[in-house]
Amino acid sequence: MFGFAGFRANQEAVCRAAIDGRDLLLVMPTGAGKSLCYQLPAIALGGTALVISPLIALMEDQAAKLTALGLRVGRIHSGLERAIARQACADYLRGALEFLFIAPERLRVPGFPEMLAKRKPALIAIDEAHCISQWGHDFRPDYRMLGQYLPALREGATVPVLALTATATPAVQADIVAQLGISNPARFIHGFRRDNLAIEVVEVSMPERPAAICNLLEEKARRPAIVYATSRKQAEQLAENFPSSIPAAAYHAGLTAETRERVQRAFQAGELEVVVATIAFGMGIDKADIRTVIHAGLPATLEGYYQEIGRAGRDGAASRTYLMHSYADQRTHDFFLSRDYPPVDHLEQVFKTLRDAMRPVEDLRAGTKLSAEEFDKALEKLEIHGGARVDFGGRVIAGAHGWKKTYAVQAQYRAEQIEKVLRFTTSSECRMAALVRHFGDVGDATKPCGVCDVCDPAGAVLRLFRRASAAESAMALAILNDLRAVDYKAAGTLQRGVDASGRTSRDAFDGLLDALVRAGLVAIEDAEYEKDGEVRRYRKVRLTETELEHRPSMSLSLLISDGMVEEFGGQGSQPPRKSKAEKGRAKAGVENARGGGAGKDAIELSVDGEALAVRLREWRALEAKRLKVPAFLVMHDRTLNAVAQRRPGNPRQLLEIDGLGPAKVEKFGAAILKLCLVGE
Repeated sequence: MFGFAGFRANQEAVCRAAIDGRDLLLVMPTGAGKSLCYQLPAIALGGTALVISPLIALMEDQAAKLTALGLRVGRIHSGLERAIARQACADYLRGALEFLFIAPERLRVPGFPEMLAKRKPALIAIDEAHCISQWGHDFRPDYRMLGQYLPALREGATVPVLALTATATPAVQADIVAQLGISNPARFIHGFRRDNLAIEVVEVSMPERPAAICNLLEEKARRPAIVYATSRKQAEQLAENFPSSIPAAAYHAGLTAETRERVQRAFQAGELEVVVATIAFGMGIDKADIRTVIHAGLPATLEGYYQEIGRAGRDGAASRTYLMHSYADQRTHDFFLSRDYPPVDHLEQVFKTLRDAMRPVEDLRAGTKLSAEEFDKALEKLEIHGGARVDFGGRVIAGAHGWKKTYAVQAQYRAEQIEKVLRFTTSSECRMAALVRHFGDVGDATKPCGVCDVCDPAGAVLRLFRRASAAESAMALAILNDLRAVDYKAAGTLQRGVDASGRTSRDAFDGLLDALVRAGLVAIEDAEYEKDGEVRRYRKVRLTETELEHRPSMSLSLLISDGMVEEFGGQGSQPPRKSKAEKGRAKAGVENARGGGAGKDAIELSVDGEALAVRLREWRALEAKRLKVPAFLVMHDRTLNAVAQRRPGNPRQLLEIDGLGPAKVEKFGAAILKLCLVGE
C-alpha cells in the first residue's frame, strides 16, 4: 500500500510493538520514517487511529498523503470551517474513518473529549511529542495537558499510545513518559547520526549575512534550500534580497494561511528554490532533495537546530548546513528570554487576582498594574505551571500554590539551552558527534563525521583556514610537550604554562588548541566544578592516543580558523569557495590561503598601539568573564587590532571599524573609547 520494498532500520520492531498493544516512545531523526510507525499499525489494528498533531501544515500534509492512498481521513483544527469539523466528528462516531487528525487545543473544547471517548480509537499517536515536555524546545501548554485526557480514551480497551519525535534528549524523553502517564513503554531511540550532512559554523556579523547567504545560494547545486530566520521581519528582508534568478519566498506565522499554503506547495513542486522561514516551516514536509539549510542566526536550542538541519539531504545525497552567529545573536536571545520569562512579581500580581470561581480574563487584567502584554504572558506562565486554570471560553480560576518552584526551574533551564548552543559554536569537537552526544548516544559520539568544518577544514565553503605561523607552530609543540607529563590540564592553566610572557590572547590560544584537535593531536572535553555554591566551567585538554604513540616532528602542519571567507558585501568581496564535493578541490589548495597572520589582513601596530591592544584584551577578558561568553563574542581579534591601530575618538569612528555594529557600540562603545583615551 505504501509503496516501500521493505522496512527502514528499526521500523518493523516499532510496528510490531504497537500492534501488540505496547505503549511506546519513538525518537528517530527527520526522514527516518516515523509516520509509517503509527500508520501501518493503525491499519493493521482496524478502527480509527487518533493522531494529535501540533501544526496544521504537518496535519494537512500527512492527511493528504493518506487520502491519496485511498484511506478515509478526517481533520479537525482551527483552519477548517465548522461544517467540516462537525462532519469529521460524525464520521468518527459511526466508524467511517481510519485516521482522525486533531490539534491539541481541540481537547479543551467543552464536550469534545467526551465525544471522542464514546468510541475508543484503535491507537493514539502523538506527533512532535517533545512539545509535551516542560524541557522541550517547543513547549505547548495544551500538549502538556494531554495526559489528563488519555485515561478516558483508553478505558476498558487496549489502546496503545505512541509518542513520536525527532528531537528529545534523555531528560525530555523521561518527561514525555511521565506527563503522558504511560507505564513501561517500549523505547526506540535510534539513528541521530546523519553521515551525509556537512555542518559549518561561522561567525558572521548581522549586516554581512544577507550577502553571504545570496552568494552561497548562487551556486545551483546548493539549491533547493531552506534559510531559517530568527524573526518574521528578517525572513521577509532576506527573501526580498534574492535576485530574480533565485526563486525565493518568505514563510512565517504572520502570513495568511493561503499564502503559507501557496509557498509550501510551490517549494514542494520545485517552483520555489529557496524558502526563508521562521522555525515553524518544515515540520513534516517531505521534500527529499533539499541540498542546503542555512541558519541566519543563532538557534534557541540544539534540539531545534538538529531538527532543522535534518531537513537537508533526506535523499541520502551529500548536503551542507551553515550556522551564522555573532554576539548580536546572544543579545537577541537575552531579550527573548526576558520577554518569555517575566519577573516572578508579575506572576504574583496575576495570581493574587485569581479566585476559586471562574472570572473573565478581561476583569482580571483590569485588576493589575501590568500592561495587557505583560498580563497575558504572566497568565500564560501561571497556567503552564499550575497556578491558574483557563477554560476554552477564556475564563480563569485559581490553581495550586506550587507554581513558583517549577517556574524558576524552567526559566533556568531555558537560559542553559542557549548556553549549550553557544558552547556548540565554539567547540572543537566534530559537529555531528557533538549533536549525537547531546541526544544521549554516547557510544556513537566517539566517531567523527569526517565532513564538517572541524573534521575537514580544507573542505569548508564559508569558513576560512590558514596555515599556522612559525611562532604558532612553536607554541603548539610547547603545548604537546607540556601535556606529556600529565593526564590533562585546564585550558587556562595550560596557556599560562606555555605563554609566560602573556602576549598570546585567549582567542588566539583557543584557535591553536582547535587546530591541534583538528590535527588529531589533542582532545578537549567540557568539564565543571562547584565552588562557593557556583558551578564553574572549564575545558580539559589532553593528548590523544595518536600523539602519545607518535611524537610529531618539529614541523607541524596546522590549520588555524580565520573566520569567514573574505568580507561579504564590502570592497573586493568574493563568493564562497567551492567545497571538495562540488569542485574536487584537494586539501593542498589550502596552501594558497592566507598564511601565518602576515597576509593582507595583518595589522601593523605602533608601540602605543600595542599598549592599547594589551589594555583592550584585558578589558575584553573581564567583560567576557562577566557575561560568561567566549572572548571573541565580545570583540574579535581582528576588530580589536583595528581599534588599537585607529584609536577612534567618538562613536561614529567606532562604527567605521569592521565588526563594531550599532548594537555592539551601544553596549561597549563607552568603555572602548575610554581605553583609547588613556596615554594620549
